[in-house]
Amino acid sequence: MKQILGLTAMISLALSSSVSAEQPLYVAYPPDDYKTTSDRIFLIGTAAHEGEVSINGQVISRSPAGHFAPTVRLQLGENTFILRYKNQKIKLNITRISTEATPLETVSFLKDSLTPSENIAILPGELVCFSAIAPQKATVSVKLAGQTIPLSSQSQSLELPDNKAVLTGQNQPIKANTVKYQGCGVIANNLSFSADKKILDLGKPEYQLTLNNQTLTQNATGQISILSPTQFEIAEVIVEEGTARTGPSTDNSRLTPLPKGTRAQIIGRQGEFLRLDYGGWIKANETRITTEPIPPNSLIRSASSRQVGDWLEVSFPLQTPVPITVKQEDQSFTLTLYNTTAQTDTIRFNDNALISRMDWQPVLFPLGEKAQDAVQYTFHFKTKQQWGYKLRYEGTTLVLSFKNPPQLQSNLPLSGLNILIDPGHGSQNDLGAKGPTGYPEKDVNLVVSKLLEAELIKRGASVFMTRQGDEDLYPQDRVKMINQQEPDLSISIHYNALPDNGDAIKTKGVSTFWYNPQAHSLAAFLHHYLVKALNRPSYGVFWNNLALTRPTVAPSVLLELGFMINPEEFEWIVNPQEQQKLAITLADGIVEWVKLTQ
Repeated sequence: MKQILGLTAMISLALSSSVSAEQPLYVAYPPDDYKTTSDRIFLIGTAAHEGEVSINGQVISRSPAGHFAPTVRLQLGENTFILRYKNQKIKLNITRISTEATPLETVSFLKDSLTPSENIAILPGELVCFSAIAPQKATVSVKLAGQTIPLSSQSQSLELPDNKAVLTGQNQPIKANTVKYQGCGVIANNLSFSADKKILDLGKPEYQLTLNNQTLTQNATGQISILSPTQFEIAEVIVEEGTARTGPSTDNSRLTPLPKGTRAQIIGRQGEFLRLDYGGWIKANETRITTEPIPPNSLIRSASSRQVGDWLEVSFPLQTPVPITVKQEDQSFTLTLYNTTAQTDTIRFNDNALISRMDWQPVLFPLGEKAQDAVQYTFHFKTKQQWGYKLRYEGTTLVLSFKNPPQLQSNLPLSGLNILIDPGHGSQNDLGAKGPTGYPEKDVNLVVSKLLEAELIKRGASVFMTRQGDEDLYPQDRVKMINQQEPDLSISIHYNALPDNGDAIKTKGVSTFWYNPQAHSLAAFLHHYLVKALNRPSYGVFWNNLALTRPTVAPSVLLELGFMINPEEFEWIVNPQEQQKLAITLADGIVEWVKLTQ
């Protein structure tokens, strides 16, 4: 359903900013029959400010407008809460689901604990590790390809909470409630391959558990295979940006995206992921796989630069498109080309307004290490701020483009600056966080974004909005707009919430998020400027792997301007006068930051 934010939404905003005397008892979060793994949860809602609201007979505190967000403890299983206001009643059923593995008392392995849980493939002679969860004092071993490996118990093993735990300050390691048995070995080091065989299947590891004179055997669900040492599988990236990661799952951290056309040897597999010879992992469906007699490698000799519109292009002619990584610092930028050997005597790098010098050096790996030789190029900037970069392959030539600083005009402080504003969320299918009245984040994001747009235009900027009303936009749609527009700055406007185990009443404030180092200065400056100028609490500056902070064509930041779930801060969030003041202050902050970059 497509809707345009106009008079109706503005009326809705006005209604949400002050609860009328007839406001009934209302719970915005959580819904009835909600399930969570948290040991606590906040109940967010509102009622007319006269009178009292109670939960299970206990009167709770509320904001002057009548909003509430108390945290209640949850027992394992079903929890029932009765909220009352005068003659009104709301019943909530919330089920807490356990995530802890119960210590085993029978002769058995914990369900789904045997590794590998999905098919894996490794190189000949490579170490492979096994693990299982079993009762204390058991004897556990694993057998594969005629070899038996004993596993040792690790009763003091620690588990880490997920990444969101840092938002509530509960990210410390937790002692595991179970006993894990682990061990490693080199499997089938002497196996031979036929000339045409690309992979050798060894089957599924067989685990054996012995306890109290009872023995149990059970196979892992994943099987192990050995890759041929002479028939090389090659992966070629077929998407515009291949998502490279530190490990074989989407939980693993991202590396520099691999441009379309990148080619590398496959040295391992796990489930749907491929391990490439430079160390990164990528999903198989982002590649085309072929078999070749030798792995992809390239020489590099010359490099050159040229000015193309607003971008400085640096070209690296190669024999094949190789994997790359990028390291960006305040006034330097280092590009590493893997599987590349330098034969360089001459580099043409004309003097320009952006780069003071480019250095290069070979990176040699000792014999026997998986990675091949590499070459690093480091660019030193004349400017205080980096304004964006792009990477692409044209045939086998890698093209690295740096954006020149915007050419500001003298009549208005932001004249000549192109700014993209992304009002977060944006449809009935994507409401974002909800305040105590049920007012959705998507609406206040758009209201504040439009106010900011007007203030930036007054100061001379050209502004592009990713949406003007209720539109179904996925994060990748917004990222595509950023890459197409190539703005000087990208700012995504949001308001915040917390995981279930957070404290909605005690948590409030502004937070800013960045990913690429070129955006850190903007994020930190705007954060401290807003906090000081508006006298708002600070929730912090975060490095965060968010879709709207990852674009490299411009400094890209995401602002969380307050907590929708905090009863008092919500009143500030929806106050029209405060929204206007926020937009003016944010525009002024951008002006002051731009001055610092000159």
